[in-house]
Amino acid sequence: MPVFEYVAIDSAGRSRKGIIDADSRRAARQKLRADGVYPTQLEETQAGEVSEKPSRLQFKLPLQQRVRRTELVSTTRQLATLLTAGLPLVSALGGVLEQVRRTPLRRVLSQVRERVREGMSLAAAFREHPSVFPSIYTAMIHAGETSGTLELVVERLADFGEQQLALQRKVRSTLAYPLLMLIVGLGVVVFLMAYVIPKVTQIFVDMKQQLPLPTTILIQVSELFHKYWPVLVIAIVLGFLVVRFYVKTEKGRHRYHRLMLRFPLVGTIVEKVAIARITRTLGTLLHNGIPLLSAMEIVRNLVNNVILQQAIEEARQEISEGASITTPLARSGVFPPAVIQMISVGEQSGNLEGMLLKVADTFDSEVETSVTTLTSLLGPVMILFLAFFVGYVVLAVLLPIFEMSHLVG
Repeated sequence: MPVFEYVAIDSAGRSRKGIIDADSRRAARQKLRADGVYPTQLEETQAGEVSEKPSRLQFKLPLQQRVRRTELVSTTRQLATLLTAGLPLVSALGGVLEQVRRTPLRRVLSQVRERVREGMSLAAAFREHPSVFPSIYTAMIHAGETSGTLELVVERLADFGEQQLALQRKVRSTLAYPLLMLIVGLGVVVFLMAYVIPKVTQIFVDMKQQLPLPTTILIQVSELFHKYWPVLVIAIVLGFLVVRFYVKTEKGRHRYHRLMLRFPLVGTIVEKVAIARITRTLGTLLHNGIPLLSAMEIVRNLVNNVILQQAIEEARQEISEGASITTPLARSGVFPPAVIQMISVGEQSGNLEGMLLKVADTFDSEVETSVTTLTSLLGPVMILFLAFFVGYVVLAVLLPIFEMSHLVG
């Protein structure tokens, strides 16, 4: 349905701006007049309809426009606050809409508000925009509307989103310094090899004397960088594209995701992040009344690792046949024994959702510790690498000088 931006005057003579969806420009004017608002300007937005293809990683919209996760979480928190304050759903959506600045999210929320105003449930209205609202949103909100606890469910969704963002920001902020050191270090190495060292070593080459082995190696490597750097850049880019294409295939995706789980140091962090997200999402869904099988299907769609997806799907199928949740998860070999034991205790005690949330809290804490440890190791390692490289360059430059001074002496 087309979306229109309008400038209007209300019954009190005040100027108002906003967006509204309608079948046509005429229908949009009629809607506004029915609400006591008289448009002075009415223009259809140029962006198209929201893509209906869901995405697990990003909330994508056409023309490279997308709703960022931070925006979605912030909007969810605002909606939870207004609903908790006692505002009706349509009024709460209108209040949130007034706070949103970016056109893509405004357009989506405007369509959601119109659907709710027409009598559609909020979950059904969200379901029309799967590229913006993940399946966990529609499932939990549907359960909240069914049980009459919508404001509580929306508040839990906001808490869930904020916890995920907080962990993501901590990991990124912790990795920022070593990544910066890596980029600067590589830049220094390339600059020295391509421009500085050729000029310094040219003096020794012009002397036409036999050079020490370290100096010869340095000169050859420097010439390789200096003469063939376009070829090296093209080779690196082509290699990246080939690997990327291979990873998109089914076989390549399996190998890549398995490698990410087994890679030293990094694989442990990737595994802990995935398990924390799985257990937190599953625990949150169960806590809000979503059946276990439906919750596991949602979790499977949210996980971006095919190895974990297969483990969850196999566990879901066995649970549907009457098995307990711990047996297939343990058989998969993907989840650590400690996680299996905690889930088993929660299942036997009848507090599975609470135990899942405890597992998520534990692994979130372990992720922070692991990332901090990794970054504390990366810094000294990169410093040692740069020190070794600079030391080698100095040695390669000084050795011919020492030999010449010895000959002169």
